[in-house]
Amino acid sequence: MAVTGMTRTNGLKKALPLLLPAYGWLTLAIFLPLSAMVYFSLLTTMSSTTPSLTLANYAAFFSDPLYAVLLLRSVKLALLVMMICVVIGFPAAYVLAKIFKGRAREAIFLIVILPFWSNSLVRVFSWSMVLREGGILDVVLNAILPFKVSVDLMYSYPAVVIGLVHSYLPYMVLTCYLSLQAIDDALIDAARSLGASRTTILRRVIAPLALPGVLAGSALIFIPVIGSFMEPRILGGRGGTLYGTVIEDQFTAVYNWPLGAALSFILLAVVLAILLAAAPVLRKAA
Repeated sequence: MAVTGMTRTNGLKKALPLLLPAYGWLTLAIFLPLSAMVYFSLLTTMSSTTPSLTLANYAAFFSDPLYAVLLLRSVKLALLVMMICVVIGFPAAYVLAKIFKGRAREAIFLIVILPFWSNSLVRVFSWSMVLREGGILDVVLNAILPFKVSVDLMYSYPAVVIGLVHSYLPYMVLTCYLSLQAIDDALIDAARSLGASRTTILRRVIAPLALPGVLAGSALIFIPVIGSFMEPRILGGRGGTLYGTVIEDQFTAVYNWPLGAALSFILLAVVLAILLAAAPVLRKAA
């Protein structure tokens, strides 16, 4: 035991020089901006030459019920997008990991990661060309159907959901693919040879072993979606007003950085609280 501990300590000492650049960069890129945002959130105003500290920016969240309503709406949107990504992404990842091989797998991988090759702003505006009245979807449906229909999903809640699912679905597919790829096919064959049905194999073998990938993908989707502002702003219009768009307005339109910083930290606290509350349940499920 002592020899093992000494070996591990020596290994950490040798790896420390390799870890320092990464952790140094993380300190500069994350903790210093966060520290600056904490300071901004406590200021009365950004224009004062003699700044004074206050908690009024945090109190504004609790004094105006609109902020809580928008935050709850953002949480519901994040959960909805996450669930849709699970329903669509897990079967796609299973087909990719266990059914397709060779060239077919490479082609599907290309389709999955294709959204990452384009700018996020371009992706959102491309959906506006599809979902608006007279857009691609409207033209295609009227060309196929024998009767005339009018499809105009722009500036609506479904348009926001579609745009967010398109942006974040690859995260779910890729994380689930890694978990499914690590499952030994011999386990599935053994369950099948023992008479287990496909449903039983999925429920008792595949789903538990793939759960880490599902949880990782869910976290990668839920956290950014709850604070998203670009898709709701472009695809949702006035109906797409969410907590993230209000924060964006404080920085870009109203120039009230202290309130925007305070609202951002309240969002961070809510996300951490949700993750901490879900941790025991997820640990038990795993």
